Amino acid sequence: MKIIALLFALLLGLGAGMKKTADDQKETSFQSELNQYKSYPNLLPVVEVIGHKS
Repeated sequence: MKIIALLFALLLGLGAGMKKTADDQKETSFQSELNQYKSYPNLLPVVEVIGHKS
């Protein structure tokens, strides 16, 4: 019974570690993408207004 509890705890620990690694990698990817955009001087979105003239 102790072996089963140990294996269960090991699997939970491994799963938590993998989840943390995935979250860290996602955050690193997001920060890397933001850093790439810092070299552009102006990234305002282009808005086209379409409507009836009154």
